[in-house]
Amino acid sequence: MTVKSYSYVREHFKEVINKVNEDSDAITITTKDRNAVIMSEDSYNEIMETLYLQQNPANAKHLLESIENLERGNVKTKEISI
Repeated sequence: MTVKSYSYVREHFKEVINKVNEDSDAITITTKDRNAVIMSEDSYNEIMETLYLQQNPANAKHLLESIENLERGNVKTKEISI
């Protein structure tokens, strides 16, 4: 994660927005007493969707099982034609 000062971000705001969108990277903005994070809308939406899915215990269990199967190599490959 990139870290930039509030002053830098204020002076280069459009550049910062372009960077988080092009690189899918979040940027921490520092001030004297508090920090904030700027990220692309796509990244934010992905995080919110993940949180939503994990709030339901059945979904969380299913996702965990899927991840475990993937890590064990217990997967099937399927061709999708367009």
